[in-house]
Amino acid sequence: MSTTVKHKTQGAKLVTLGCRLNTFESEVMARHARDAGLRDAVIINTCAVTGEAVRSARQAVRRARRDNPDAKVIVTGCAAQIDPDAFAAMDAVDHVLGNAEKMRAQSWAFDGQSPKVQVADIQNQTLARAHTIEKFSHRARTYVEVQNGCDHRCTFCIIPFGRGPARSVPVDDVVAQVRKLAHSGVAEVVLSGVDMTSWGKDLPGAPPLGVLVGAILRSVPELPRLRLSSIDAIMIDAQLMDLIGNEERLTPYLHLSLQAGDNMILKRMKRRHSREQAIDLCARLKEARPDIAFGADLIAGFPTETDAMFENSLALVEECGLSYLHVFPFSPREGTPAARMPPVPRDVIKTRAGRLRAAGEAALSRHLQTHVGQRGAVLVERENFGRLADFTPVRLENAAPRIGAIIDVDIIAHDGAQAVGRISQ
Repeated sequence: MSTTVKHKTQGAKLVTLGCRLNTFESEVMARHARDAGLRDAVIINTCAVTGEAVRSARQAVRRARRDNPDAKVIVTGCAAQIDPDAFAAMDAVDHVLGNAEKMRAQSWAFDGQSPKVQVADIQNQTLARAHTIEKFSHRARTYVEVQNGCDHRCTFCIIPFGRGPARSVPVDDVVAQVRKLAHSGVAEVVLSGVDMTSWGKDLPGAPPLGVLVGAILRSVPELPRLRLSSIDAIMIDAQLMDLIGNEERLTPYLHLSLQAGDNMILKRMKRRHSREQAIDLCARLKEARPDIAFGADLIAGFPTETDAMFENSLALVEECGLSYLHVFPFSPREGTPAARMPPVPRDVIKTRAGRLRAAGEAALSRHLQTHVGQRGAVLVERENFGRLADFTPVRLENAAPRIGAIIDVDIIAHDGAQAVGRISQ
């Protein structure tokens, strides 16, 4: 999932592109920038998941210089890690920091001797360090990094080259961070990582993700909601499945990294599941937690995809009961095996992406309709907007008491994109 978030931290401006993990890391960088006394700086935390994401990063750099001619422009994140020289060559850029460097306080103490590029080999990273934040400065929910990096090599994905090998934050460190956030009044914590279901494989005893989730729920009973970010569908362990079915505070929503619904395409992507396994998993999750909702990433027009193969992906929307789709038109990333495979014509990719998005819109409308006439608990994200536990977006007809509160809301209608609710009296 790719987003753009802008906020200020005592003079420094942060532009965050890309995933939830980047959002968490931007909060850590904001603290480092503040402690280093950076003023009139623009920090751009880039994404590299698609070619379009890299183009957006370069546009953000040029915009930062145009709007802030006297500011120091600092570029970091996955795009900067993968191709630091390209960003260093931009006249608008003062400094380039790698993904490891951006998380270290000392990297932000720029002086006349600081090199323009500070980017080490990310493949040498072996530890995921816990980074403590009080709460997010601009969001109702707070992300916590529990894992970083990825050991898999999906043929379309460049991210392992930007994030390095899979590494996990130990249980005690995560629990301590979540407890601190809950004590500060945070109502919802989102566990985040690059390949989150690989959490624990590098820790003593190789505990599965369910061990971490269970420890948080037991140790921090005052936390109202715990949410999981994007996960690899086939890697849900037995303990996590049990928690999904029986722990109400674990929110009934999973964003699944499915990518395609055709077995040959999945094989060429080097994914680790089949379409049958994906459908079976969603059925078992629905049986365990009837109110659960699913989101998914799907790629349109992967190389060699035929019409029939695409139809299998399209059918997956209903067969898995998906409610939220993130559709990515295939974008070749230089250096990946998929970039060398026979491409699908761009106009065909565009058409298929449009059909997937239309299917996603129809699925979301059906999902929203199931909530009409019901009462649900909404986490308020803005004065007139919030989300139910299953991630359903809700536009509030009357103003909420405060950002970050969980309130009872009567769902009275929907507009196809979000539910419409009235705060219960």
